[in-house]
Amino acid sequence: MALSTKTSGFFALNRTKVILFAGLVAIWTIAGLFPRYQETLQEQLTRTRQKLPSIKVEFHPESDPLTAYDPTKLALLIEGRAKPHLVPQILHMISVVPPEWRFLFIGTNKSVAADGRGFAIKHQQAAGKLDLMVVPKPWEIKNKEHVWRMLTDSHFYTDLIPGVEWIMKYESDSIMCSNSKDSLNDWLRYDWAAAPRSNTDTFAGYGGLAVRRVAAIKRVLEFQTRGGDPVPEDEWFGKRISAMPDFKVASGLDAKHFSVEDVYNEAPMGYHLRDGAGKLPPGVWKNSDQRARILKYCPEIAIILPMKLERERAASLALEKAEAEKSRIKIEEKKKLAQAEAERVLEEERKKKEAGIPTEEEEAKKKEEERKKQETELTSKVNKEQAENAEEEAKKKAEEDEKKSSS
Repeated sequence: MALSTKTSGFFALNRTKVILFAGLVAIWTIAGLFPRYQETLQEQLTRTRQKLPSIKVEFHPESDPLTAYDPTKLALLIEGRAKPHLVPQILHMISVVPPEWRFLFIGTNKSVAADGRGFAIKHQQAAGKLDLMVVPKPWEIKNKEHVWRMLTDSHFYTDLIPGVEWIMKYESDSIMCSNSKDSLNDWLRYDWAAAPRSNTDTFAGYGGLAVRRVAAIKRVLEFQTRGGDPVPEDEWFGKRISAMPDFKVASGLDAKHFSVEDVYNEAPMGYHLRDGAGKLPPGVWKNSDQRARILKYCPEIAIILPMKLERERAASLALEKAEAEKSRIKIEEKKKLAQAEAERVLEEERKKKEAGIPTEEEEAKKKEEERKKQETELTSKVNKEQAENAEEEAKKKAEEDEKKSSS
């Protein structure tokens, strides 16, 4: 018979009690050691806390966003029409122009409202990069002449944009190229730089895309006013600024051109498509290879260049081909009629010659001979009459002299 013992009660050992006992021993041990290492742990925690980056959140920041920009540099666009490409054009120009330049758009209620709806434009406004302004009184911008009057008014510079020293003026039909190796600031060595009217133009002054120094403009407006002069403002300023020895202007003779309009130049800062590509100069755009090079260098031209969908382009090409074919047929018909008429005349001349009838050329020759004969006879008759008259006058004079001598 086997002997078995079974202990029960509070002091009976089991797994749970053993684990609890070991945990208490560990806690007592750590509690006993903690005072010794408390200072060391505290120093380690302090050093770790100092290495962590600090984050400060201000819900009402006091900094002015305008402090990030140069108040003397301004990119200016004046446009009263609400054109759909103005927003992408403005945003592209912001991306190309050096970051310290601020942008100002002056328009009508309609154009300002249309451009100010987009999130990207609102973001640029909030950052202080862009201002949208309805043209203030007494100015208006219903047409080009109104814009020219505003830009030749000294109050525009002193009251509306005080403190601005450099203006990069662009229009809705001009664009700057992101592939350009030059910076806009590189052209500030000039008091006026734009596209020349010819290769020999001593003043590269087209105003569609131009850099202007306000000091030069103010100097002109100190002693002259444009008044009712019909000349565009860029040409009006150019005649005067280029004549002042203190100011430096870009020229068509320069190796590099700031922008291209009428004269082709490799790798300019930008292009101006006058009247929205309504008047593309053939010297720049007619050659297909040159046109391809331009669009490859400055693909942003697509923003301002009116283009057609492929189906519209195909229909337009078909119409152009049909018109060209009609014109060719008309020219061929005229050639055939002229050739038939020439053959008819030759046949008539041949028949007259065979029949002994004088040809038109022979008749004309005969008439010319008769005319010359009559002219010769008439000349002889006149000369004879003049000689007779002279002889009679001489006789009369001799008789009169004889009478005088006898008396």
